[in-house]
This record gives sequence, structure tokens and C-alpha cells, in this order.
Amino acid sequence: MQPAIRVSVLLSSFVALCACTTTTFTSTWKAPDATALDPTGRRVAAVYIGTDESSRRAAEDVMVRKLEEEGADGIPSYSIIPSSEVANTDAVRERLKEERVDGIVTMRIVDEKQETRVRYGTPGPLWTPYYSQFWGYWGYGWGAPYTPTEVSTTTVLRIETLVYSLDRDKLLWAGTSRTSDPSNIPKLVEEVADAAVKQMVRQGLLAEPRVRGTSASQP
Repeated sequence: MQPAIRVSVLLSSFVALCACTTTTFTSTWKAPDATALDPTGRRVAAVYIGTDESSRRAAEDVMVRKLEEEGADGIPSYSIIPSSEVANTDAVRERLKEERVDGIVTMRIVDEKQETRVRYGTPGPLWTPYYSQFWGYWGYGWGAPYTPTEVSTTTVLRIETLVYSLDRDKLLWAGTSRTSDPSNIPKLVEEVADAAVKQMVRQGLLAEPRVRGTSASQP
């Protein structure tokens, strides 16, 4: 099975064993000349790059919802670019132009790995003089009972998130994040999107919510 397909299957069927997932950005980059953007009213396409169509649709629907929470007019790329045309750059360019898209936000899984942790057990007590009397043995035995070795496995995905200005054909922001034990595609994308917004606000690319709509910048 190809890695990209295996990841899609994993995300569609994997049930997390822990109560929540964790997403952190391990690296980010902002174009030096990029100013704070106000996405209010801007037409922004959400693009999830992957081979599984159902995962693409689920991911882009969440991305659009997150874009709209920031005031943008989000559009899922699957609604205007069918899977049969994603490799046709000219066709994609024409469709985005027809839809008057100002900016693009993309997400792509770039790596998946398993991290295994082992916590070794401790042996129980061996024969000692405490064995000669029950109450001596009782306290000794319960003072150091055997504990088994525990093995836990964590699924870690590395996700690439990019923000482009379409009219300038320019990369404005890039980030690589790490998510542990994702339960499903929508949850994964929601966590990455929320973390990305915080990073972009912190780095001055995305205007604070309270000042959006006062001085819109071109995406």
C-alpha cells in the first residue's frame, strides 16, 4: 500500500486511545515583507492535498468553517476542482480565476511514524528471612510487588500548512506541525487550523480579531 493511501486509511479508521490529541508547530516562516492581513470578505480557497477523496472533502469542509470563523469567504477546492483535474495546472488556474479567489490555504500530511515507549517492570521480592513468619512476609511482599513492563505506541503525523496570495502568486506563511494520535480527519484539521491561526496572529501575519475590518489588506 502506498504511504499516502495508508495515511488516509489510518486517519479514516483510527480510534484514539487517549482522551485528546495534541498539535504543536515545530517550525514556521513568514514572508519578510508580509503585512497583517484582514481576511474579512476575502475569497479564500481551502485545499487539502491527499489521494483519498473522502478525506479531502472532510478536511476542506473543516478548513472552510475555520476560514469563515476568521471572516473570510471560504470555498472548498473540491467544489470547483474535481480530483480528475488536480494535476492540470492550467485548468486549476482557470477555475480559481473564474471563482475570483484571492488567497489559498493548503494542508498536506508529509510524514507519519510510530513512536514506541517502554516502561520496564520491577521484579518481585525473592527469598529472605522475612519468609519465616507470615506477618513479616506480608509487609515485605506488599512492599515491593512485581509490576509488568508497559509498552505504549503513539501515532505522530507531520502536517504542512501554507498560505498563499493568489493574485501575487506568493507564499506568505508556512508552518510544519506535529499531531499525536489523531482520532479522525476533521479533528486533525481543526486542531492544526486553530494552532496555525494562533501562530499567524503571534507573528503579525493575521490581524487580531478585534481590529479586523478596520483596514483590510490584500491577501
